[in-house]
Amino acid sequence: MGGRGFATRAIHQSDLSGTADGTPVVTPLFQTANWAFSTSEAYAGVIGEDEPGYVYTRLGNPTTATFERVLADLEGAEAALCLASGMAAVHLVAIGVCGAGDRIVSGGAVYGGSRSLFANILPRLGIAAEFVDASSPESVRRAMADRTKLLYVETISNPLMGVPDLPRLAEIAHEHGALLVVDNTFATPYYCRPLEWGADLVLHSATKYLGGHADLIAGVVAGSAERIAAFRKMTEDVGGIAAPLTAWLLLRGVKTLALRMERHTANAARVAEFLEGHRAVARVFFPWLPSHPDHEVARRLLTGPGGMIAFEVKGGVEGGQRLQDALQLCVRAASLGECHTLITHPASTTHRQLNREQREAVGITDGLIRLSVGLEDVEDIIADLAQALDTANDER
Repeated sequence: MGGRGFATRAIHQSDLSGTADGTPVVTPLFQTANWAFSTSEAYAGVIGEDEPGYVYTRLGNPTTATFERVLADLEGAEAALCLASGMAAVHLVAIGVCGAGDRIVSGGAVYGGSRSLFANILPRLGIAAEFVDASSPESVRRAMADRTKLLYVETISNPLMGVPDLPRLAEIAHEHGALLVVDNTFATPYYCRPLEWGADLVLHSATKYLGGHADLIAGVVAGSAERIAAFRKMTEDVGGIAAPLTAWLLLRGVKTLALRMERHTANAARVAEFLEGHRAVARVFFPWLPSHPDHEVARRLLTGPGGMIAFEVKGGVEGGQRLQDALQLCVRAASLGECHTLITHPASTTHRQLNREQREAVGITDGLIRLSVGLEDVEDIIADLAQALDTANDER
């Protein structure tokens, strides 16, 4: 498939048609836990990895392997590993790279679950973490002390839509013998491929845009064949792999990823412009707006801004609550990257693990709202936000 475009590869990479007459067009779902063998010798050969094949789905499954191959291709990686959730991917990378006495330097404004893992769980294993402003390469450089093994950032940060300078961060990480790991969930490989900018590993909460329909939970990590093979070996003992049905749904999702991202982005750009001009909105965070502090970096590294917006409602927590309660179309729900427009309050949901002081230190105020712009008609999204903002403003 070399030389073909992103959408073509996303659609055709998993096809079996053309390999033989009568083969299925869509990758079959191998909904099985194990495989049978005709002899003990054959069984031993496959489980010992001397012969190709499958033994037990925790060790590998052809449906899952097909998705991993497709995702690796789309990210420009040698290999990928599909896991049970995005947090399973973050956890596996952390413990796969770091051991007792090692350190992680992480962007401060990252997903709350990732930050909580680094700050509250990994220290029990002797792994320390320091949080910095990922948009400041010098702040990152100062934090890279001895035994820092992993520099962790998000392509577009959750929830403030910050865009770190990946090439600069890759240089800093490699100068200190560390790996740069990038969570690419918000951008997706359609808008950014961090490995091309020097990252060593890229991961996703595949629950979001890769799946795209809010009907699965999964994660994925991609990188060199050697590193992914080491992670895969770890999963034999720690588990956390994705189910075959989940991988099958992901294969369905990535076929429309390019199309969906274009619609998400077009809608989000219109919504961001509307919000920036509304009297009840104090500030809007969207990488394509010139007012965004990382606008120049975003334009350089991304081919599109994605479908996520954050905005500060006047009136603080109460203003945000009034806005959400007045909505009639936008859905008050967790997660992101699906067909519906979803609205959430980070301080009480995605970043609830952080106390108020920690949230405010990274710019997550009590009045901040995160909007995952969906695939509805954009005029309907804007009309719903307009009436809700007007209602919230009038009640002040």
